Parts: sequence; structure tokens; C-alpha cells
Amino acid sequence: MWTIIKINRNKFGFLKGDFEKKLGNKFKIYNPKIRFQKYKKNKVFFKELPILGDYLFCFHHSFNDPKVINNLKFSRGLKYFLEGSTLFQREIEKFISKCKSLENEAGYLSNDLYELNANSKYKFSSGPFAEKIFKIMQLQKNKIDILIGDFKATISKEKYSFYPT
Repeated sequence: MWTIIKINRNKFGFLKGDFEKKLGNKFKIYNPKIRFQKYKKNKVFFKELPILGDYLFCFHHSFNDPKVINNLKFSRGLKYFLEGSTLFQREIEKFISKCKSLENEAGYLSNDLYELNANSKYKFSSGPFAEKIFKIMQLQKNKIDILIGDFKATISKEKYSFYPT
């Protein structure tokens, strides 16, 4: 059964160690991430960002037993288990399979995660327009016509990372 947990990122290694001691090696952790370029002082840096923030998915066959959850509640690096995961197993599995289908060879999500709509506003997370808000004017197969202020441009869907605002 999948559950959603909130973690302390600085103590993630402790969390995995505690889970291994209490559950063995039969648990899975899934944390979908995106990778994007960041420009700083004319240098390009690659940065990875988890799309769920401090939350991640954890699978173990015994998570439906409340005793197991209570035993894990005080693990180092764990803030809390999100309640109600048992009710939404189908939705969690559907989200995870969608994310896994959108991953590239390196394991990072592609831009296809977000559904693009004309006349909607988005924010660049990479490229020379990083942190700039733009509006999609027209969608094409591999290109997008955008408007940044009064400036019109055509960009490639695969080259830049952006997200809805």
C-alpha cells in the first residue's frame, strides 16, 4: 500500500536507515523531480527540484496495518504520515504511473507534466528568461508562440522548463 509522508530533507538518510531497520529492504520510495537550467553570473547551473516539496510516496505491503504506521511515526527525518492515503490508493497509483511515464532516461520529469493552454500564464524556470512570466498565444506541435510583456517569441517545448502560475 502507498502512503504519503512529509519529511525533513536534511535527515532523509536517517529516515531511510530507520525504515530499513523496521521494515527491511522491501519498501519503495518515489519522489518525482524535475531538472532545469539556472543562469547566475553568466554561468549555467543545473538544479533539481522535487515537484511535491517535502512530501514523497512510500510503498510497503504492511502500511494498511495501523500498528506498523505507529511504529514508524517517530523515525528520524519523518515529520508525519498524511492521513487518508488508504482511501485514495487508485489515485496515488495513477499519479505515480503518469509521472513514471513522463520521466526521461535520467529519471527526471519532462515538461509534459503540465497541460498547456492558450491564453494562460506560465513562468520560466530555466533559460535566459528564467523567473519571467509569459502568456501562451498559440500552441504548435513542438513550438509555442509566447508573449512576454510586449515581446513576442517562438520557443521550443523541449528546450525550456516552465510551470503554470
